[in-house]
Amino acid sequence: MLPIERRNEILQQLMMDGRVVVSELAEHYQVTEETIRRDLEKLEADGYAKKTYGGAVRNDSMTSELPYTVRKQTNVGGKKYIAERIGALIEDGDSLLLDSSTTALFTVKSIFSKHNLTIVTNSVEILLDLPQNHDWSIISTGGSYRHESMAFYGSDAEDVVSKYYVDYAILSCKGLDMEKGITDTREPFAHLKSGFLKSAKKVILAVDHTKFDKISFVRFGDLRDVDLVVTDAEPSEKWKRFFAEQNVELVY
Repeated sequence: MLPIERRNEILQQLMMDGRVVVSELAEHYQVTEETIRRDLEKLEADGYAKKTYGGAVRNDSMTSELPYTVRKQTNVGGKKYIAERIGALIEDGDSLLLDSSTTALFTVKSIFSKHNLTIVTNSVEILLDLPQNHDWSIISTGGSYRHESMAFYGSDAEDVVSKYYVDYAILSCKGLDMEKGITDTREPFAHLKSGFLKSAKKVILAVDHTKFDKISFVRFGDLRDVDLVVTDAEPSEKWKRFFAEQNVELVY
């Protein structure tokens, strides 16, 4: 296994469990503890971890954006569950606006059997993963490419999004808070997603249970801007009441 592959696996574990232990990782990967410490030092330098005695804990920085390859392998079960619930809402002939979240990618996979769809997306991964033989119309936003996100952003992408009005806008976020609203890690992400909220008959927020009561760096909307929240676990009674007050449909 290459060092970068090992670090990505360690990062996935860190994101899911919140902490890792040097001795356990060394035994699992059959490498020295010093090798694991160097891995953790690299993850700390990249802003993903904070080293502690004997291990490391997750760095919940509001500005840290996980590499796409890591996000794609994190909470896969939850994301697939959310995607399938969203996919059940899509009908032949619908038009969709999809962000570059890994949940959006799983949503596309869940609707391969649908016909005559129109897809507008800033995600390169979605474009690469589309079935070869389909009757869909695909529109890429173009724009400035960000390798770590495998997606397009910037004013050009925002202009394309503003040109269309679709049946469903499907997007995710990094934080969902009753007071601070819907937030993300970087301004380019937030600006584009703010445009998503204005470009659809129905806005679907796909958010796994780990994002509730979290605040990230840039606010791009409020719950009242969303029609439907789809998540992978039953929210608290407080959140259920809040969704009802905001006239937001909840699916879990």
